[in-house]
Amino acid sequence: MEHVIDWRSQAGSAVEKFFKSTLWQGEHMMVGINCLETNQVQKVHAHDGADKVYFILEGRGLFTIDDQQVEAGTGMLVVAPAGKPHGVTNVGSERLSLLVTIAPFSK
Repeated sequence: MEHVIDWRSQAGSAVEKFFKSTLWQGEHMMVGINCLETNQVQKVHAHDGADKVYFILEGRGLFTIDDQQVEAGTGMLVVAPAGKPHGVTNVGSERLSLLVTIAPFSK
């Protein structure tokens, strides 16, 4: 198991859909990276029984959490409590890179 991971080595892009990669997965938590190019969208969805946290590494996004929308940028933390619908759109002119954690995580 790697104990130190450089997220930049796992960043990427995809034309059809936003890019995502798992950085680390344990028994109770998953940590990944999501990269969205300008105007790409992670559709609104929910995780029953698991909280999701987005930490914005770079860029700017419009986040939907339940019935609210909020714009957030580099260095900010966005929390989607378990069962609440959530999603994000890259509204900036550069790549939106997100460190994503889901816990508890079930395989």
